[in-house]
Amino acid sequence: MTSQTEVPVRAPAKTSADDTVQPFEVAPLDLRGRVVRLGPAVDEILSPHNYPPPVAKLLGEAVALTVLLGSALKIEGRFILQTQTDGPVRMLVVDFRSPGNVRACARFDAARVAGAVEAGEASAGAMLGRGHLAMTIDQGADTSRYQGLVALEGGNLEDAAHEYFRSSEQIPTRVRLAVGEEMSPGAGHRWRAGGMLLQFLPKAPERARVADLPPGDAPEGTPTHVFEEDEAWAEGRSLIETVEDLELLDPSLSSERLLYRLFHERGVRVFKSLPVAAECSCSRDSVEAMLRSFSQDDRDHMVEDGAISVTCEFCSASYRFAPDDVRPDNVESEPNAGSPS
Repeated sequence: MTSQTEVPVRAPAKTSADDTVQPFEVAPLDLRGRVVRLGPAVDEILSPHNYPPPVAKLLGEAVALTVLLGSALKIEGRFILQTQTDGPVRMLVVDFRSPGNVRACARFDAARVAGAVEAGEASAGAMLGRGHLAMTIDQGADTSRYQGLVALEGGNLEDAAHEYFRSSEQIPTRVRLAVGEEMSPGAGHRWRAGGMLLQFLPKAPERARVADLPPGDAPEGTPTHVFEEDEAWAEGRSLIETVEDLELLDPSLSSERLLYRLFHERGVRVFKSLPVAAECSCSRDSVEAMLRSFSQDDRDHMVEDGAISVTCEFCSASYRFAPDDVRPDNVESEPNAGSPS
């Protein structure tokens, strides 16, 4: 007979479904984390736009990172990741809506991207350049937004996530991200993405301490803060750093088996996986309401070939309106309109 508090032990699943987030815990090391595996969802986001490969790879990494972070929300709301930089990929936007819907888009300079590829300088850091990354939690109209910022200084998104948690949250954290193309006979290529987040969350707060931030204007020669890294976190950090891209992308390797590879000596507990879907929130009604909010002069300048056309940057859906259909006075005049004969 087992006690009510005993955790059942079973073999890790051989396969795991795409488009899922797998939360886990390594209790002996005070570690918690999540693994995300994205197949059709990330392909649905990337393929319709026909992004150049370096842009698609970077946006795929941003999607994986956003899902890892957004899926931790315990509330109804949105988690938005956005970059603004001076690099060839000047903006990335990923919008995650709980419990598991995600959409994303990128803005880039095609000529600069092509030049970087030709010069062999198409790394994630080179594509991003310098600027900032913003992470926003939006719980709705009647609440205040929370936003965290981290500088982008030529590094990749993993570097930015590590810096954010070090400087803003002060939680020892490591992230691994991977994006690749899967070749399918007769179906061409399909994008895949994967990621893992690992955090050290001991019950004793002093065990989770991190090094102090740079002293800023302190006098020259001021000694820097030195701290001894907790052995449990040192072990967990060293293990996640061994994870290879292929392990995060291989559809034949389940998230559970990957976690077992890493932590079987300590024991790893998995929780119920969470589904993820690519889904845009745009609609004809929302676009129409947006157009009505513009001035008449602005709407007049939008008219081409007798109509106003709007294409969603996220999902590429197109909406076409007759100019009179989006006049604000149409809403007021409808009650007095005569019924058709």
